[in-house]
Amino acid sequence: MIQGSVLAKAIISGANNISNNKQMCDELNVFPVPDGDTGTNMSMTINAGKKELMLLENPTVEKAAEVAASALLRGARGNSGVILSLLFRGFSKGLKGKEQANGQDLASALTLGVDAAYKAVMKPTEGTILTVARLAAEAATELALQTNDPQIIFDEIVTKAKEALAQTPELLPVLKKAGVVDAGGMGLVVIFEGMQSVFNNNKVIEPISNEKTKHEAVNPVLNAVSDYDGEITFGYCTEFIVDKAPNSADPLKLRAYLESIGDSVVCVDDDEIIKIHVHTNDPGNAIQEGLKFGQLMNLKIDNMRIQHQAKVVEAAYVKQGDEYAPVNPEKQFGFVAVAAGAGLQELFYDLGVDKIVSGGQTMNPSTDDILKAIMATPAETVFVLPNNKNIIMAAEQAVKLADRRVCVLQTRTIPQGISAMLAFDSDQSYSENRLSMTKQFDLVQTGLITFAARDSDFDGHAIKKGEILGLDNGKLSFVDKDLNKAIMRLTRVLTKKSAGSFITIIYGSDVTDEQAEKSLELIKEKYGDNYEINLINGGQPVYYYMISVE
Repeated sequence: MIQGSVLAKAIISGANNISNNKQMCDELNVFPVPDGDTGTNMSMTINAGKKELMLLENPTVEKAAEVAASALLRGARGNSGVILSLLFRGFSKGLKGKEQANGQDLASALTLGVDAAYKAVMKPTEGTILTVARLAAEAATELALQTNDPQIIFDEIVTKAKEALAQTPELLPVLKKAGVVDAGGMGLVVIFEGMQSVFNNNKVIEPISNEKTKHEAVNPVLNAVSDYDGEITFGYCTEFIVDKAPNSADPLKLRAYLESIGDSVVCVDDDEIIKIHVHTNDPGNAIQEGLKFGQLMNLKIDNMRIQHQAKVVEAAYVKQGDEYAPVNPEKQFGFVAVAAGAGLQELFYDLGVDKIVSGGQTMNPSTDDILKAIMATPAETVFVLPNNKNIIMAAEQAVKLADRRVCVLQTRTIPQGISAMLAFDSDQSYSENRLSMTKQFDLVQTGLITFAARDSDFDGHAIKKGEILGLDNGKLSFVDKDLNKAIMRLTRVLTKKSAGSFITIIYGSDVTDEQAEKSLELIKEKYGDNYEINLINGGQPVYYYMISVE
């Protein structure tokens, strides 16, 4: 029989194992576009459960499974994370009322989890994590007719999960062509193997402590620390203001010195003060040099390595603090949108969105992130705009946890979210708005220009890392090497598919104002007679341009 404390340790071990191997799972993603990364999302999801399980003392299996399921549901990120949370939620239902579990309990509990996961996915695809979980559960159920030994049953679960994983390329041609197995299925096998280590040997797999496992990407704090995605060369963010002494030396000398001991140097000089910002390993030296120019004020030193490792979850929001505390409804309708980039976030606020969850491609917010924003929206009915296909499932899980009516509009792109907000009419009812907003965003043709995150042979395209990719409504349309040519090609593709009269160009953080204006000129020259064309500085990461035609 499996005791509750053993089950808790097993889940913790599974969480550690996927954390140690998440990069390996991430690298199995065959789509070359930068994405939320399956292994990272699954790791962050189950680690939300790990934190809660570590606080338990001598729980029953019911309690351990219940605590894990609740935490995973709230911590679920991306479609793979949501599916993982649903597997554990069904598992929890199967162990309800039990102090300890036998082999048949494990088999039936996993079967309930598989059923819950399949029901939650609108169009289940075989050859994915769903297949791996289902075949493992079916094998366990069959074996449970012969034995009630939980160790034997779980060994069978792991064995069949591995066999099912090996077969995923035969079920999904895109996997076979890329020569890889399904990333979500691999993540599940890794978690099962971590649990098996406890069931068989009472050994919890320990987390590997290194920089790669520490750099899990949560919704970032909007500062230099969280935006960083590599090794931190200079560890201390040092800021201060110099109240300049009479006849002080040229501030350019201070800047030159700071650049010799660090990077990210900002040295703003006016008549009375010098404002300093530098990343350095020697903050004391920076301070001593600053004192040569005058008295210091507003001194601030942050250890960026510690901050980066902590990744405070509440920093997922553009604005923080009491604004995201639960509030009572004060109006009929409210809105929550997911967006990354200061320009896009400001645009959604201007369109009437109450709360914004910072996130999108590569930064999938959790169910709890979205739930907090919903609960902080003072409305009886809250419309949620995920604006990314990999965030929709997490948003839908928040519906079940909220104390007010929530409608998740299945916007898959930022332009669709913008269009939905423009279609809202405060004089219409909930049902009328839901219908009209959905109809409107469904009319939007969205093109995205990004870069290849990895070498790939995908959908007939031989792709090299770093090449420019044009996506037509989420599907790879072409590969190019010139940004201006790419935006013209993609606009041509979209205009051929739409009878609309508006073209909106949203440029990201890696595009300069001058580059964006040049692109605007090219598109106006070609399409200006037939379309009203708008240019927006979205500031979004990942995508050089978002183009919509409607």
